[in-house]
Amino acid sequence: MRTRILVRNLAASEHSQPGRRGQPVVRKDVPHRPMHAKPVAVLAILAVTVAAAAQRAPGTARHGTAQYAGMRALHLCTGYFATEAPRALIDATIEANAGPAPATPMRTEVDERARTVSVRYAADMPPRIAVSRAGMGCTMLPIGADVALAKQLIRVPLEAPRLDDRSWPMGDRDARAPLPARDEAAVERVLDAAFEDEKGAYGGKTWGVVVLHDGKIVAERYSHGFARHIAARTNSMCKSLGATLVGVGVRTGRVDLNRPAPLAEWRTPGDPRGAITTDNLLRMTSGLYSDGPQDPQVEIYRSGAAIADIAARNMMDAQPGTRFVYAGTDTNLAMRGLRQALSEDAAYPAFPYRALLWKLGMTRTVVETDWNNDFIVSGQCWSTARDFARLGMLYLADGRWNGERLLPAGWTTYVSSPLSVQPKRPSIGGDAGYGAQFWLFGGMDGLPSDAFSAFGAMGQYAVIVPSRNLVVVRRGLDHDPPFRIQKFAADVMNAVAPQPASRKELR
Repeated sequence: MRTRILVRNLAASEHSQPGRRGQPVVRKDVPHRPMHAKPVAVLAILAVTVAAAAQRAPGTARHGTAQYAGMRALHLCTGYFATEAPRALIDATIEANAGPAPATPMRTEVDERARTVSVRYAADMPPRIAVSRAGMGCTMLPIGADVALAKQLIRVPLEAPRLDDRSWPMGDRDARAPLPARDEAAVERVLDAAFEDEKGAYGGKTWGVVVLHDGKIVAERYSHGFARHIAARTNSMCKSLGATLVGVGVRTGRVDLNRPAPLAEWRTPGDPRGAITTDNLLRMTSGLYSDGPQDPQVEIYRSGAAIADIAARNMMDAQPGTRFVYAGTDTNLAMRGLRQALSEDAAYPAFPYRALLWKLGMTRTVVETDWNNDFIVSGQCWSTARDFARLGMLYLADGRWNGERLLPAGWTTYVSSPLSVQPKRPSIGGDAGYGAQFWLFGGMDGLPSDAFSAFGAMGQYAVIVPSRNLVVVRRGLDHDPPFRIQKFAADVMNAVAPQPASRKELR
């Protein structure tokens, strides 16, 4: 594919920081050729997904091309405006790792002042547009939309607090705790093997690891150009964050897990979807039709469809609670139900940040929305390895943080407990079981029975082991073979926490 890039108002230096203004206006209109760089940047995580958009998209080739253009616009937008990754790395990786793409010539335009990325794919259609909003990441506009819709997106005063100089876990100061020399050598050997990429004992391609024990980081390493403050897309690890936000709603009494999900679209008397509970949605047992990660979820990810549209049109395929189907639509609908239960629509875009993320010190995590301001918690989050270690700490403490209860008592047990309806194995999670937006690793490769994990495509994991006061975050750029996460987590555990810990409340 021959792609052209037109950059407006871009700072003269390729090392300019995202969103920086007041720079000389530089116009570029040159062919953008793939750079054969080693995969090092944020966008590598989704490169295969981008290529798959062109290969597997439903409908016509034209529709698939439009979807590819939309994904390209979104990932460049978030990488440029919402992360601390150097832009040169993002640019190098988006093409080098995108794989087969539509043959249609495309032109990419970055507008610094408007904070948008546009990708033109057809002469008779508006370009696919992604819009950055301060503090909120980027939003993909639907196919056919132009900048008029971008101007209608609400803006909320949202600026992450600067906490880096504060003590861990709110900031980075005093985050590390030394291990005995023997234990340190043992865990470093495990990390050495993890960072050997496909040649190592665990496979995959690792870009980051954080090991947290008794509330302190005892091991941490990065590669492929990443660092502790560079966020990358979490893929489906975001589902676990979504469940945590729903937990906040349960604690405040706005959501009842066992009552029908509070979705206005399903409230017509006799609508069979009205029987679906929030618990059904969190456990992927809604009974709604879904082709797994494809239809109808694909239209949200690639075409810019609003979650409300999916909620209105998705029909039943089984009785609620009788069948497991791994479908991001369930996750997104649980979050939309929370939005309606909160009844504070103007403040809703700030809810994840003010009610949870910033309270945990997760200041480099963004949760992106559709153009209707519904959070796409099925997979559209960007975060650092350290931020997900903080989330793991919250679960070790059963939802308490700095003396405040953020989640209901027993929420850790809830999300990590299986029901009788489970994935057919092997599934997308291998042989793991499923709780409520977390995968269950208990008993696998020697892990304790209480081990559970957030899990996202291309090797994103946050393994939580309450009985050892242990969190193991591993971020990757995996293709095939997949990373052996259970074996890796067990080896880390045996190096730093071989014996069950006495339970104590973490900060």
